[in-house]
Amino acid sequence: MRRSQVKLKRGSPGFTIIELLVVITIIGLLIALLLPAIQQARAAARKTQCANNLKQLGLATHSFHDTHGAFPPARLILNIPRTAINDGGTLVGLDEPTWLVRLLPFMEQSSLHAQWDEYLTYGLNPKSARQQALPVFLCPERHSVDTAVVDEESVTITAPCGCPAGTQTVPGGAVADYAANHGDLSPGAISQPTDFYWGGNGTGVIISSRPMGDESGIERNWLDKVRIADVTDGASNTLLIGENHVMGTWKNKTPFNGPAYLGRHLTNFSRIAGPGVPLGHHQNDYRAGSYSFGSSHTGFVQFTMVDGSVRAISTSINTRLLGHLANRHDGETVGEF
Repeated sequence: MRRSQVKLKRGSPGFTIIELLVVITIIGLLIALLLPAIQQARAAARKTQCANNLKQLGLATHSFHDTHGAFPPARLILNIPRTAINDGGTLVGLDEPTWLVRLLPFMEQSSLHAQWDEYLTYGLNPKSARQQALPVFLCPERHSVDTAVVDEESVTITAPCGCPAGTQTVPGGAVADYAANHGDLSPGAISQPTDFYWGGNGTGVIISSRPMGDESGIERNWLDKVRIADVTDGASNTLLIGENHVMGTWKNKTPFNGPAYLGRHLTNFSRIAGPGVPLGHHQNDYRAGSYSFGSSHTGFVQFTMVDGSVRAISTSINTRLLGHLANRHDGETVGEF
């Protein structure tokens, strides 16, 4: 009788350390190759969302124009000198709500708009309205609604001429990443009545305007109205709204990126452009100032033109050409940009 022979199967060998290291290296290389593509896809998605926001703002601005016969005023301002005071945003003829509030009913935000009185000073409007951040006012490269509300703070103010303008306590509120085109520096910024920031002096499209009335009270209207017919340089060659330049250390700080519904501090909701006011190249660009347009994207700033189109403009654009785009009626011919 033949003895059965039992054959023992050897177990399958496991990974050696060298094989494991090779696999880990391959996975690391794949991640290194895929990560930039993922980041680029996300950046492209944020760019598209930002452009969509600007498109909505442009449509709302034109709807406002169709209803009121003019573009909204950037703010209401009595053309009289004011001293720096801590009044909680209740100075008549300076602290009324900005153009962003006036657009609310044209962006399906009628319920929020109903909480506001456009001719009542900011500090006397409800706190709930002042602190309501909206995604359409925010570039996803910089803010979400959870990071777009600032608290009250005490700030030292510098006038556009570089002169000290005292210390103010600024009430808190929601911020915005988009600013109205107030024009260029051609009217001046030397503490004169003709300076660009006074009512009616802006060369842009959404500009500071004088209210009807005085410090004792204002009427429910404004004097300096810019209409589509006033944009004589062409709707496709004139900036309407753009992204604002905010350096990393300026984020959520007045007067760079503070409460955008408060009319007192122009740079929180409006910017200028041209020689002396270049586009910000990046978030650490000290060459551009608090009056500049800029973005958190890389290499470009997005704008809504007066014709409603959205353009991505290179940060290296010539400042003279940029100034022509910002000025609604300088009569200069604008080529490719």
